[in-house]
Amino acid sequence: MLVGIVGKPSCGKSTFFKAATLAEAEIANYPFTTIKPNHGVGYVKVECADKDFNVQCNPRFGYCLNGIRFVPVDLLDVAGLVPGAYKGLGKGNEFLDDLNQAHVLIHVIDISGSTNEKGEPVEPLSYDPSEDIKFLEVELDMWYLRNLTKGWEKFARQVQQEQQEIQKALAKQLSFLRITENMIEDLIKKLNLNQEKPSEWTQDNLKQIASELRKITKPMIIAANKIDVPGAEKNLEKIKKQFPDYITIPCSAESELALKEAAKHEIIDYTPGQNNFTIKDESKLNEKQKSALEFIKTNVLEKYNSTGIQEVLDAAVFKLLKYIAIFPGGVNKLADKDGNVLP
Repeated sequence: MLVGIVGKPSCGKSTFFKAATLAEAEIANYPFTTIKPNHGVGYVKVECADKDFNVQCNPRFGYCLNGIRFVPVDLLDVAGLVPGAYKGLGKGNEFLDDLNQAHVLIHVIDISGSTNEKGEPVEPLSYDPSEDIKFLEVELDMWYLRNLTKGWEKFARQVQQEQQEIQKALAKQLSFLRITENMIEDLIKKLNLNQEKPSEWTQDNLKQIASELRKITKPMIIAANKIDVPGAEKNLEKIKKQFPDYITIPCSAESELALKEAAKHEIIDYTPGQNNFTIKDESKLNEKQKSALEFIKTNVLEKYNSTGIQEVLDAAVFKLLKYIAIFPGGVNKLADKDGNVLP
Protein backbone atom coordinates (compact mmCIF):
# COMPACT_ATOMS: atom_id res chain seq x y z
CA MET A 1 0.00 0.00 0.00
CA LEU A 2 1.26 3.47 -0.90
CA VAL A 3 -0.29 6.76 0.25
CA GLY A 4 0.32 9.63 -2.19
CA ILE A 5 0.54 13.21 -0.93
CA VAL A 6 -0.34 15.69 -3.64
CA GLY A 7 -1.10 19.38 -4.02
CA LYS A 8 -0.05 22.59 -5.71
CA PRO A 9 3.31 24.22 -4.88
CA SER A 10 3.63 25.97 -1.50
CA CYS A 11 0.40 24.56 -0.03
CA GLY A 12 2.37 22.92 2.79
CA LYS A 13 2.53 19.51 1.14
CA SER A 14 6.20 18.85 1.88
CA THR A 15 5.75 20.17 5.42
CA PHE A 16 2.87 17.68 5.79
CA PHE A 17 5.16 14.91 4.50
CA LYS A 18 7.96 15.82 6.89
CA ALA A 19 5.53 16.15 9.82
CA ALA A 20 4.15 12.70 9.04
CA THR A 21 7.56 11.06 8.56
CA LEU A 22 10.19 13.37 10.10
CA ALA A 23 12.05 12.78 6.82
CA GLU A 24 14.20 15.55 5.38
CA ALA A 25 11.94 16.69 2.55
CA GLU A 26 13.03 19.97 0.99
CA ILE A 27 10.70 22.71 2.19
CA ALA A 28 10.50 26.20 0.72
CA ASN A 29 7.86 28.73 -0.25
CA TYR A 30 8.31 28.66 -4.01
CA PRO A 31 6.98 26.49 -6.84
CA PHE A 32 8.53 23.10 -7.56
CA THR A 33 10.58 22.70 -4.42
CA THR A 34 9.91 18.97 -4.75
CA ILE A 35 11.41 18.01 -8.09
CA LYS A 36 11.71 14.29 -7.40
CA PRO A 37 9.15 12.43 -5.33
CA ASN A 38 10.09 11.90 -1.70
CA HIS A 39 9.49 8.47 -0.21
CA GLY A 40 9.06 8.01 3.52
CA VAL A 41 7.32 6.05 6.24
CA GLY A 42 4.40 7.46 8.20
CA TYR A 43 2.28 5.75 10.83
CA VAL A 44 -1.40 5.06 11.34
CA LYS A 45 -2.57 4.43 14.87
CA VAL A 46 -4.79 1.76 16.39
CA GLU A 47 -5.59 0.66 19.92
CA CYS A 48 -3.01 -1.97 20.80
CA ALA A 49 -4.33 -5.38 21.85
CA ASP A 50 -1.63 -5.85 24.49
CA LYS A 51 -3.69 -4.32 27.29
CA ASP A 52 -6.52 -6.78 26.56
CA PHE A 53 -4.12 -9.64 27.33
CA ASN A 54 -2.14 -7.88 30.09
CA VAL A 55 1.13 -8.23 28.18
CA GLN A 56 3.73 -5.86 26.77
CA CYS A 57 3.80 -6.00 22.98
CA ASN A 58 6.99 -6.10 20.94
CA PRO A 59 6.06 -5.16 17.36
CA ARG A 60 8.34 -6.16 14.48
CA PHE A 61 7.35 -2.99 12.64
CA GLY A 62 6.32 0.40 14.01
CA TYR A 63 6.09 1.07 17.73
CA CYS A 64 3.69 1.18 20.66
CA LEU A 65 3.22 4.26 22.84
CA ASN A 66 0.92 4.37 25.88
CA GLY A 67 -1.28 1.56 24.57
CA ILE A 68 -1.45 3.00 21.04
CA ARG A 69 0.13 0.98 18.22
CA PHE A 70 1.67 3.03 15.40
CA VAL A 71 1.72 0.92 12.25
CA PRO A 72 4.04 1.93 9.37
CA VAL A 73 2.69 2.91 5.95
CA ASP A 74 4.62 4.04 2.89
CA LEU A 75 4.15 7.69 1.89
CA LEU A 76 5.00 9.40 -1.39
CA ASP A 77 5.35 13.19 -1.65
CA VAL A 78 4.86 14.02 -5.33
CA ALA A 79 6.10 17.29 -6.81
CA GLY A 80 3.67 20.23 -6.88
CA LEU A 81 1.15 20.14 -9.69
CA VAL A 82 0.02 23.12 -11.75
CA PRO A 83 -2.98 23.46 -14.10
CA GLY A 84 -2.28 21.76 -17.43
CA ALA A 85 -0.10 19.02 -15.94
CA TYR A 86 -1.89 16.40 -18.04
CA LYS A 87 -0.69 18.31 -21.13
CA GLY A 88 2.87 18.05 -19.87
CA LEU A 89 3.09 21.54 -18.35
CA GLY A 90 5.40 21.83 -15.33
CA LYS A 91 6.74 18.30 -15.87
CA GLY A 92 3.14 17.24 -15.39
CA ASN A 93 3.25 13.86 -17.15
CA GLU A 94 6.22 12.82 -15.04
CA PHE A 95 4.45 13.85 -11.83
CA LEU A 96 1.20 12.12 -12.76
CA ASP A 97 3.08 8.94 -13.59
CA ASP A 98 4.74 9.12 -10.16
CA LEU A 99 1.34 9.65 -8.57
CA ASN A 100 -0.05 6.56 -10.30
CA GLN A 101 1.90 4.41 -7.86
CA ALA A 102 -0.40 5.53 -5.01
CA HIS A 103 -3.45 3.56 -3.84
CA VAL A 104 -5.01 6.56 -2.06
CA LEU A 105 -4.39 10.30 -2.30
CA ILE A 106 -4.09 12.95 0.38
CA HIS A 107 -4.76 16.29 -1.31
CA VAL A 108 -3.13 19.01 0.77
CA ILE A 109 -4.76 22.38 0.15
CA ASP A 110 -4.01 25.82 1.58
CA ILE A 111 -7.31 26.41 3.38
CA SER A 112 -6.16 29.92 4.36
CA GLY A 113 -6.29 31.03 0.72
CA SER A 114 -2.86 32.65 1.00
CA THR A 115 -1.38 31.10 -2.17
CA ASN A 116 -2.79 31.37 -5.70
CA GLU A 117 -3.20 28.60 -8.27
CA LYS A 118 0.54 28.70 -9.06
CA GLY A 119 1.56 28.54 -5.40
CA GLU A 120 2.56 32.20 -5.31
CA PRO A 121 1.94 34.13 -2.04
CA VAL A 122 -1.17 36.34 -1.93
CA GLU A 123 -3.13 37.99 0.87
CA PRO A 124 -4.73 35.42 3.21
CA LEU A 125 -8.37 34.62 2.28
CA SER A 126 -7.96 36.30 -1.14
CA TYR A 127 -7.82 32.99 -3.06
CA ASP A 128 -10.60 30.39 -3.14
CA PRO A 129 -9.13 26.98 -2.15
CA SER A 130 -12.05 25.17 -3.80
CA GLU A 131 -10.34 25.97 -7.11
CA ASP A 132 -7.45 23.72 -6.08
CA ILE A 133 -9.78 20.76 -5.55
CA LYS A 134 -11.46 21.35 -8.91
CA PHE A 135 -8.14 21.67 -10.72
CA LEU A 136 -6.77 18.40 -9.33
CA GLU A 137 -9.98 16.59 -10.25
CA VAL A 138 -9.70 17.96 -13.80
CA GLU A 139 -6.01 17.09 -14.10
CA LEU A 140 -6.56 13.50 -12.97
CA ASP A 141 -9.75 13.06 -15.01
CA MET A 142 -8.05 14.35 -18.16
CA TRP A 143 -5.04 12.13 -17.52
CA TYR A 144 -7.30 9.09 -17.19
CA LEU A 145 -9.20 10.19 -20.31
CA ARG A 146 -5.95 10.56 -22.25
CA ASN A 147 -5.00 6.98 -21.40
CA LEU A 148 -8.51 5.69 -22.08
CA THR A 149 -8.90 7.32 -25.51
CA LYS A 150 -5.40 6.67 -26.85
CA GLY A 151 -6.12 4.94 -30.17
CA TRP A 152 -9.77 4.54 -29.12
CA GLU A 153 -11.42 4.35 -32.58
CA LYS A 154 -9.13 1.56 -33.78
CA PHE A 155 -9.39 -0.22 -30.42
CA ALA A 156 -13.22 -0.04 -30.33
CA ARG A 157 -13.56 -1.28 -33.93
CA GLN A 158 -11.21 -4.19 -33.26
CA VAL A 159 -13.14 -5.20 -30.13
CA GLN A 160 -16.38 -5.26 -32.13
CA GLN A 161 -14.94 -7.06 -35.15
CA GLU A 162 -13.33 -9.76 -33.03
CA GLN A 163 -16.38 -9.92 -30.73
CA GLN A 164 -14.23 -9.42 -27.67
CA GLU A 165 -15.73 -8.60 -24.29
CA ILE A 166 -15.16 -4.87 -23.89
CA GLN A 167 -14.66 -5.07 -20.12
CA LYS A 168 -11.84 -7.59 -20.55
CA ALA A 169 -10.19 -5.66 -23.37
CA LEU A 170 -10.36 -2.33 -21.52
CA ALA A 171 -9.19 -3.79 -18.22
CA LYS A 172 -6.17 -5.26 -20.01
CA GLN A 173 -5.39 -1.94 -21.71
CA LEU A 174 -5.73 0.03 -18.44
CA SER A 175 -4.23 -2.54 -16.09
CA PHE A 176 -1.40 -0.14 -15.16
CA LEU A 177 -4.09 2.01 -13.48
CA ARG A 178 -5.22 -1.03 -11.44
CA ILE A 179 -8.55 -1.09 -13.27
CA THR A 180 -10.42 -4.40 -13.23
CA GLU A 181 -13.04 -6.06 -15.41
CA ASN A 182 -15.64 -5.69 -12.67
CA MET A 183 -15.08 -1.93 -12.49
CA ILE A 184 -15.63 -1.58 -16.25
CA GLU A 185 -18.66 -3.87 -16.21
CA ASP A 186 -20.29 -1.96 -13.36
CA LEU A 187 -19.72 1.38 -15.14
CA ILE A 188 -21.19 0.11 -18.41
CA LYS A 189 -24.36 -0.83 -16.51
CA LYS A 190 -24.39 2.39 -14.48
CA LEU A 191 -24.02 4.59 -17.58
CA ASN A 192 -26.36 2.38 -19.64
CA LEU A 193 -23.84 1.94 -22.48
CA ASN A 194 -24.10 -0.49 -25.38
CA GLN A 195 -21.62 -3.19 -24.43
CA GLU A 196 -21.63 -4.69 -27.93
CA LYS A 197 -20.83 -1.42 -29.74
CA PRO A 198 -18.16 0.62 -27.90
CA SER A 199 -17.47 2.49 -31.16
CA GLU A 200 -20.80 4.26 -30.57
CA TRP A 201 -19.77 5.56 -27.15
CA THR A 202 -19.59 9.36 -27.23
CA GLN A 203 -16.78 11.60 -25.96
CA ASP A 204 -19.01 12.51 -23.02
CA ASN A 205 -19.43 8.80 -22.24
CA LEU A 206 -15.66 8.36 -22.24
CA LYS A 207 -15.22 11.40 -19.98
CA GLN A 208 -17.73 9.92 -17.54
CA ILE A 209 -15.92 6.59 -17.57
CA ALA A 210 -12.56 8.27 -16.98
CA SER A 211 -13.89 10.33 -14.07
CA GLU A 212 -15.61 7.37 -12.41
CA LEU A 213 -12.54 5.18 -12.78
CA ARG A 214 -10.41 7.91 -11.21
CA LYS A 215 -12.74 8.10 -8.21
CA ILE A 216 -12.63 4.31 -7.74
CA THR A 217 -8.90 3.76 -8.21
CA LYS A 218 -7.63 7.00 -6.65
CA PRO A 219 -9.85 7.72 -3.60
CA MET A 220 -8.95 11.08 -2.13
CA ILE A 221 -9.07 12.84 1.23
CA ILE A 222 -8.71 16.61 1.70
CA ALA A 223 -6.11 17.86 4.20
CA ALA A 224 -7.20 21.45 4.87
CA ASN A 225 -3.78 22.79 5.83
CA LYS A 226 -2.87 26.13 7.48
CA ILE A 227 -6.08 26.04 9.52
CA ASP A 228 -4.29 28.12 12.19
CA VAL A 229 -4.34 31.20 9.93
CA PRO A 230 -7.06 33.63 11.16
CA GLY A 231 -10.26 33.28 9.12
CA ALA A 232 -9.31 29.93 7.59
CA GLU A 233 -12.18 28.16 9.37
CA LYS A 234 -14.65 30.06 7.15
CA ASN A 235 -13.09 28.48 4.07
CA LEU A 236 -13.18 25.10 5.80
CA GLU A 237 -16.96 25.25 6.21
CA LYS A 238 -17.39 26.31 2.57
CA ILE A 239 -15.25 23.40 1.35
CA LYS A 240 -17.20 20.87 3.43
CA LYS A 241 -20.49 22.12 1.98
CA GLN A 242 -19.19 22.34 -1.58
CA PHE A 243 -17.55 18.90 -1.61
CA PRO A 244 -19.66 16.68 0.68
CA ASP A 245 -18.35 13.48 -0.93
CA TYR A 246 -14.84 14.11 0.35
CA ILE A 247 -13.58 13.61 3.89
CA THR A 248 -12.11 17.01 4.77
CA ILE A 249 -9.94 17.35 7.87
CA PRO A 250 -8.54 20.64 9.22
CA CYS A 251 -4.83 20.46 9.93
CA SER A 252 -1.68 22.40 10.68
CA ALA A 253 1.39 20.65 9.32
CA GLU A 254 3.73 23.27 10.78
CA SER A 255 2.27 22.69 14.25
CA GLU A 256 2.64 18.90 14.00
CA LEU A 257 6.20 19.26 12.76
CA ALA A 258 7.07 21.62 15.63
CA LEU A 259 5.57 19.25 18.23
CA LYS A 260 7.32 16.18 16.81
CA GLU A 261 10.65 18.00 16.66
CA ALA A 262 10.19 19.15 20.27
CA ALA A 263 9.34 15.60 21.35
CA LYS A 264 12.32 14.23 19.40
CA HIS A 265 14.61 16.58 21.35
CA GLU A 266 12.89 15.57 24.62
CA ILE A 267 11.53 19.05 25.23
CA ILE A 268 7.93 17.80 25.46
CA ASP A 269 5.97 14.56 25.78
CA TYR A 270 3.61 14.28 22.82
CA THR A 271 1.69 11.41 21.25
CA PRO A 272 0.67 12.09 17.61
CA GLY A 273 -3.06 12.61 17.26
CA GLN A 274 -3.59 13.81 20.82
CA ASN A 275 -4.92 17.22 21.77
CA ASN A 276 -2.27 17.99 24.38
CA PHE A 277 1.40 17.80 25.25
CA THR A 278 3.47 18.11 28.42
CA ILE A 279 6.52 20.32 28.73
CA LYS A 280 9.29 18.28 30.38
CA ASP A 281 11.55 21.11 31.53
CA GLU A 282 10.33 24.67 30.99
CA SER A 283 13.77 26.06 31.88
CA LYS A 284 15.11 24.66 28.59
CA LEU A 285 12.69 26.80 26.56
CA ASN A 286 13.36 30.34 25.40
CA GLU A 287 10.54 32.87 25.13
CA LYS A 288 10.10 32.30 21.40
CA GLN A 289 9.66 28.54 21.93
CA LYS A 290 7.24 29.08 24.80
CA SER A 291 5.19 31.45 22.66
CA ALA A 292 5.13 28.99 19.74
CA LEU A 293 3.97 26.11 21.92
CA GLU A 294 1.29 28.28 23.51
CA PHE A 295 0.08 29.33 20.05
CA ILE A 296 -0.20 25.69 18.95
CA LYS A 297 -2.01 24.75 22.15
CA THR A 298 -4.54 27.60 21.92
CA ASN A 299 -5.10 27.95 18.17
CA VAL A 300 -4.78 24.34 17.02
CA LEU A 301 -5.04 21.67 19.71
CA GLU A 302 -7.77 23.25 21.84
CA LYS A 303 -9.67 24.55 18.83
CA TYR A 304 -9.55 21.49 16.54
CA ASN A 305 -8.69 18.73 19.04
CA SER A 306 -5.43 17.85 17.23
CA THR A 307 -3.09 19.07 14.51
CA GLY A 308 -5.07 16.88 12.07
CA ILE A 309 -2.06 15.14 10.50
CA GLN A 310 -2.60 11.82 12.28
CA GLU A 311 -6.35 11.93 11.58
CA VAL A 312 -5.73 12.41 7.86
CA LEU A 313 -3.41 9.40 7.67
CA ASP A 314 -5.78 7.23 9.71
CA ALA A 315 -8.80 8.20 7.60
CA ALA A 316 -6.94 7.55 4.33
CA VAL A 317 -5.99 4.01 5.36
CA PHE A 318 -8.94 2.89 7.48
CA LYS A 319 -11.88 4.82 5.99
CA LEU A 320 -11.01 5.14 2.30
CA LEU A 321 -8.99 1.96 1.77
CA LYS A 322 -10.96 0.15 4.50
CA TYR A 323 -7.92 -1.59 5.94
CA ILE A 324 -8.31 -3.50 9.20
CA ALA A 325 -5.55 -3.85 11.80
CA ILE A 326 -4.82 -7.45 12.75
CA PHE A 327 -2.49 -8.59 15.52
CA PRO A 328 -0.99 -11.97 14.63
CA GLY A 329 -0.66 -14.50 17.43
CA GLY A 330 -0.67 -18.25 17.86
CA VAL A 331 -3.48 -20.36 19.29
CA ASN A 332 -1.58 -21.09 22.48
CA LYS A 333 0.71 -18.08 22.72
CA LEU A 334 0.81 -14.45 21.61
CA ALA A 335 4.42 -14.45 20.40
CA ASP A 336 5.93 -15.38 17.05
CA LYS A 337 8.82 -17.83 16.59
CA ASP A 338 11.29 -15.05 17.42
CA GLY A 339 9.58 -14.21 20.69
CA ASN A 340 7.94 -10.98 19.51
CA VAL A 341 4.69 -10.50 21.46
CA LEU A 342 1.70 -9.44 19.31
CA PRO A 343 4.11 -8.67 16.46
